[in-house]
Amino acid sequence: MRIGMLAPISWRVPPRHYGPWERVVSLLTEGLIERGVDVTLFATADSVTRGRLVSTCPRPYSEDSGLDAKVWECLHISEIFERAGEFDVIHNQFDFLPLSYSGLVETPVLTTIHGFSSERILPAYEKYNGRTYYVSISNADRHPRLDYIATVYHGIPPSEFALRREPGNYLLFFGRIHRDKGAAEAIETAKRTGHPLILAGIIQDQDYFDREVSPHLDGDRIRYIGPVGPDSRDQVLGEALALLHIINFDEPFGLSMIEAMACGTPVIARRRGSIPEIVRHGENGFLIETIDEAVTAVSRIGELSREAIRRFAVENFSQDRMVDGYMRVYEEILKKR
Repeated sequence: MRIGMLAPISWRVPPRHYGPWERVVSLLTEGLIERGVDVTLFATADSVTRGRLVSTCPRPYSEDSGLDAKVWECLHISEIFERAGEFDVIHNQFDFLPLSYSGLVETPVLTTIHGFSSERILPAYEKYNGRTYYVSISNADRHPRLDYIATVYHGIPPSEFALRREPGNYLLFFGRIHRDKGAAEAIETAKRTGHPLILAGIIQDQDYFDREVSPHLDGDRIRYIGPVGPDSRDQVLGEALALLHIINFDEPFGLSMIEAMACGTPVIARRRGSIPEIVRHGENGFLIETIDEAVTAVSRIGELSREAIRRFAVENFSQDRMVDGYMRVYEEILKKR
């Protein structure tokens, strides 16, 4: 089986710190290669893979403002479609834009829909619905006007995360600093519980950070440590008393939740989008709606077993399970062809 894997070029594959789509692409690519699948990865030139790497973009455009994102996206996407005959399946992890090339090639195109940034992009998906194949990353993120070949949850390698039975005393916010992700709600919850809070992640909305986050930072009880990469992710997640994921949008999936769980760290999350598919109330965390409920949930953390939380993550959200899911999808597509 020959797979052409089209990655985003906003960040490197795998990302140095932030880059959830690129992280999933890397984990899937390397997992497929371990199964003996012939994978060619189309990504930035500084990407790292055991498969073949094809690159047109020299660096991630989010790390180099001198690169015109649209120009390099066009060059990047066209490269894989101009070589479409080399592959049994083109796996698009680049959102909707590559769909516009799909009708020009005979190679079947599979798109993992990582979420809908806006309803305005839906017409692109609708045009190619039934002519290409879609995978959703959660059942909650399926759009009623589209057809899907499968839902495949993201997976992570359990070996990268160690169970910590004796966590620290701090609460953790882990994600992009943006209203959607609920950094301000995490700060309020921490203050009301009396626990220290660490905020980790890129600043995606500087005005929001300056208005809602920065005034509360004191270098002690409320600290911002910036984006966290693979070298320290396990420690930051594993030593947290709980991960606060008090979101203000319908989360398509949320890698940070399963990464925290793989360390045994429970998740306190607002019941929106895919959250109920990942968090089981009273087992690996708590589903909440309000800050009052989040404060109560923090007081109940001691009721949960960190061993059971890790076990749940390993059984349901491992890299191997994700690879299994995509292998079944590829085989079904090839049978249809």
